[in-house]
Amino acid sequence: MESEICEIAAARFHNGKLVDSFQTLVKPQRAMSDEVIKIHGITNEMVENSPRIHEVIADFRKFIEGTNLVAHHAPFDMGFLAVAFEGAGLSLPTQPVICSSRLSRKIITGSENHKLQTLIPHLGIQQGQAHRALDDATACLQVGLICFDRAELKTLEDIYKAQDGALYWKDFSMEELKFKSKDMGLLVDGIKNRMTLKMTYKSGSTPGRSRLIEPIGIVRSPDGDFVVAYDDGEMPKRFYLNKVASVEKP
Repeated sequence: MESEICEIAAARFHNGKLVDSFQTLVKPQRAMSDEVIKIHGITNEMVENSPRIHEVIADFRKFIEGTNLVAHHAPFDMGFLAVAFEGAGLSLPTQPVICSSRLSRKIITGSENHKLQTLIPHLGIQQGQAHRALDDATACLQVGLICFDRAELKTLEDIYKAQDGALYWKDFSMEELKFKSKDMGLLVDGIKNRMTLKMTYKSGSTPGRSRLIEPIGIVRSPDGDFVVAYDDGEMPKRFYLNKVASVEKP
């Protein structure tokens, strides 16, 4: 993960009506960069007195229990949340997640792209504050509902099939990844303990070269898992796990 959770929210709907919501700002471990702040408008000053993710993640886990979650770019969100759940000693949810982004790319036509902020005006959805968690959560559900209606998706099985398969939380588990190999275990531990590691990568401009990295996080994605890391002190880069030849302590 290239950055940390700074806000977490969910909106609960029943029979098309908003019945409950969860929202809180979160103070990251590291100060947010100006580039990140420009995206969502949340400043370091705004989160200064906010709780850390481990202080609120259990309440969020309880809020979503037993629900069918809809998220835009769901694999990205699931990667962040799986880390937070496991870091707090919580079990991962068992119900698969619906991705409104994947559905929209299959079903919504005529839109310039399928980013949430592009789809909102294209579909005539009420505009909230862009890139703020609760407004985005509400909007992505509306995108999902429109997709269900247009494609006549009547069951969860229909929806999962339309998005090219169910998205299971277990596939985003850091603990599961940790035990796949010694190299993956070192990467996971390196993230948790902010360790510098020596990694040999099989791709890039200098394949096979050993480099010192400081891993920031791992994104588990159906499109290919990757670690985000500072590379020899330079800006963070993505390194796909299937191209990592070896990892060791320097």
